[in-house]
Amino acid sequence: MRRWSLSTRLLRTLVVTQISAFAIGWFVSIFLDHYGVVGFSYDALKFYAIMRARELVIASLTRDEGGFVRIEASAALQREIERNPGLRFAVFDPEKELVASGSSPELARSFSALLPYKPHWIEFTLPGRDGRAVMEDGETPMGRLQVVVYGYKGHWTDLVIGFLKQSWGHIYYLVTPLVLSVPVMWLAVRRELRPIREFTAGLTGIDLNSLHQRLPERNYPDELAPLVRTTNETLARLDDGAMTLRRFTANAAHELRTPVAILSARLDAPEEPTLKTDLKRDARRIRNIVEQLLAISRIGARAEDAFEELDLVETARAIVSDALLLAYRSNRQIDFVAPAGTVAIHGDRMAIESVLSNVIDNALRAEPSGGMIAVTVDAGPSVAVADHGEGVAAMDREFVFEPFWRKTTMAPGTGLGLAIARELMTIHGGRIWIEDTPGGGATFRLAFPLATIDAGRATT
Repeated sequence: MRRWSLSTRLLRTLVVTQISAFAIGWFVSIFLDHYGVVGFSYDALKFYAIMRARELVIASLTRDEGGFVRIEASAALQREIERNPGLRFAVFDPEKELVASGSSPELARSFSALLPYKPHWIEFTLPGRDGRAVMEDGETPMGRLQVVVYGYKGHWTDLVIGFLKQSWGHIYYLVTPLVLSVPVMWLAVRRELRPIREFTAGLTGIDLNSLHQRLPERNYPDELAPLVRTTNETLARLDDGAMTLRRFTANAAHELRTPVAILSARLDAPEEPTLKTDLKRDARRIRNIVEQLLAISRIGARAEDAFEELDLVETARAIVSDALLLAYRSNRQIDFVAPAGTVAIHGDRMAIESVLSNVIDNALRAEPSGGMIAVTVDAGPSVAVADHGEGVAAMDREFVFEPFWRKTTMAPGTGLGLAIARELMTIHGGRIWIEDTPGGGATFRLAFPLATIDAGRATT
């Protein structure tokens, strides 16, 4: 079904409202002007009752074989007589001074004496009866005749029909202003809806590559301004999401290029004794990056929907166990310290595992050969991963979490992994930062929102 435009619906509503207002005012003004407030209930009803009775009589007029007018009561007149047995009527030909057949004998006798005077309108009283008889002279389908009615009774339809008949001559009071006002209303509606058209036109020009554009918030009516502000806020969120998606897509391509190139270089020199260990390390780096990308794309803005209750000790222990073999083959060790009970957190398992795996992998690569990294789970709840490598200068500690950042162009970058790690920690309501390791090196700390723990400590 075709839907009307807002302009058409508003114009239609205005027209209907105007017609209703004019009609009500029109009827009330005629009511007060013609009949007044006091005399309306009786005088107007009597007048309309006379008019209706007279029309019923006129509709019953016929001519006999001799051409004389006679009254043959129609079905409508018969019903009126049944409703009002006291109704009397008579018809006179003023030119021929004849009484129509079918007229009331009583009215005929009473009015015959007045025929020579040819009256046009007269009210008279019948001898010995209450009420008045009314005679009106006028044109009928049978010629000019005088019609007399007596004993008429009003009906509510008399008032309605008569009122409409009397009022119809003033219809131009409604039609004229309505015809003149419709174009004005159409122009006014078009003008007032112009901000909506501008709003639509502004949105039409925005696509995935122009989400940075915003709709101007000025010159909008109060009813539309909240919609414009909400739209701009939505565009801002979409723009941030699109920028994040583009940034991580670009970072993924850039960051994966390095380990892939290294893999290719190692395959070109298969005689290296550490080839298998190096290949596994590179594969682990690629897996960490892919898992982090999958995690952040999976939870996204609906992070809490993907959250579950986790044991941080169990999660960290599983990641450390996965890294032990690689650490052993690269001549490094891992010291794991955690509470004896559980450290409960609320989060996404894959995301937290990928963050821990990335940080531990970075620590193993930074740790000198023969050294040991320390992974400590605390009741904070938090995790600290400490290495004894060159460390991270204080001035560089914020930059290492930025995509594409490298201290030197020779180092295989970890910018993407740490950038995603910080993003995932932020989604979980936590944070990640770098401290100095006592004696030299860097310690990455991951802090999660507070959770319930069981007391006690154990070391492995």
